[in-house]
Amino acid sequence: MRKADVVSKVAEVTGVPKVDVLVTLEAFFKEVKSSVKNGENVYVRGFGSFIAKKRAQKIGRIIKRNEAIVIPEHYIPAFKPAKTFVDAVKKGRAAAEKK
Repeated sequence: MRKADVVSKVAEVTGVPKVDVLVTLEAFFKEVKSSVKNGENVYVRGFGSFIAKKRAQKIGRIIKRNEAIVIPEHYIPAFKPAKTFVDAVKKGRAAAEKK
């Protein structure tokens, strides 16, 4: 499912015009990106958390030149689903595979 599909589905369920749903969705994504970039985690109860994970410094290799390089510690964005979300996916997938 793509973003356009999500917008269509939400517009269909809520009765809100697609343009308004798209603007709202884009504003949500922008706020999540901004918050995680500034070191704030975003928690959505029943859905999950958008967080910045810290990656430790490590040694990498450039194989062509047989050279070791230091990759400094850095942060990457991550999503941690809520337990209720994980359970719902497990149940839904299990039911779909039984059919």
